Amino acid sequence: MKYSYALLFFLLVSTFAQGQGIPPTFFAGKSIILVSNDPGAKPAITWQALADSIHPFLVRAGGDPVGYYELEQVALSTALQAEYAKAFLQRQVQNVVLITRQKTQLSIHVGKFSGEGKIIENTSLFEISGKDLKTVGQQFAGIGTAVPTKNLLVADLAEFPTLGTQSIAANSQKWISRNPLNLDVFRLGIPLEGTSAINGPINYYRYEVYGKSPETLLAEQTAQKSGLEEIFSSKYPHEVAWLVETKTNQELLADRIQFLLVKVEGRQADLMKSMGLEPITGEEGAKTVVKYYIRFLVREELYLGPTWDAHPDWKVSLNQFLDNLKK
Repeated sequence: MKYSYALLFFLLVSTFAQGQGIPPTFFAGKSIILVSNDPGAKPAITWQALADSIHPFLVRAGGDPVGYYELEQVALSTALQAEYAKAFLQRQVQNVVLITRQKTQLSIHVGKFSGEGKIIENTSLFEISGKDLKTVGQQFAGIGTAVPTKNLLVADLAEFPTLGTQSIAANSQKWISRNPLNLDVFRLGIPLEGTSAINGPINYYRYEVYGKSPETLLAEQTAQKSGLEEIFSSKYPHEVAWLVETKTNQELLADRIQFLLVKVEGRQADLMKSMGLEPITGEEGAKTVVKYYIRFLVREELYLGPTWDAHPDWKVSLNQFLDNLKK
């Protein structure tokens, strides 16, 4: 039996080098958990309730979960991701566990914390998926019978930390409620969704995105570019550049791209708060909306435009944002 456990441990660790195994640091370091919960899945539960239910399985597997966060909140923008990354560094986090609950399945992914704003380096992570929480949880917990853990003093219950007010304020200072200058001089880069150029790899694990085939993503990307081109041809008089892969700031600047168009999606109140604005409350604040803004690469300034123009329909949101660029 000991031989079997040792063999399983070897397989789990050795496959990590190929981007498929569980990181050894999971058994000897802190983990933060990012939860994406489809509100349409049955039975209907909150993401916090899902975190409470999954916590014992992660502990039995040998992990040390030190904080649970809603993935959609962390992924609202690259700027906010960077703030969370700083907080994770301060807590000496080594691992990231992503829980994705959809209508027909639940998935657990484990990877190493990147140490910076992307949170994880890529989407080649250890994975266990199944039809429901109990099935996947028990399978994941079984890892703990095969792999010894050094995580001994772990929390009995799920914890839900928040970013400090000082960190939120620092993030808020980067947002500017007006239009950028010199859009007519430099190119505006437009990352296409479904590519590595858009908002970082953790977005791949959102419940509405995870599991889509490459063909589906390509079709969505093609349709999106067609819709974007139609809107930009009628509303934006300056030069644009379509981006389908991640490039460094230096590479973008060398290609005369000083501005990036960024699309974010989330609850309206959450988006406004993350951007340093007074959030809308009630039913309007709870709506899921799309907001566009422009990132100025040279000074890392984030331009929201002079008027709040988010809308549930991305086409309406983009049209309104481009109209406001003329003010």
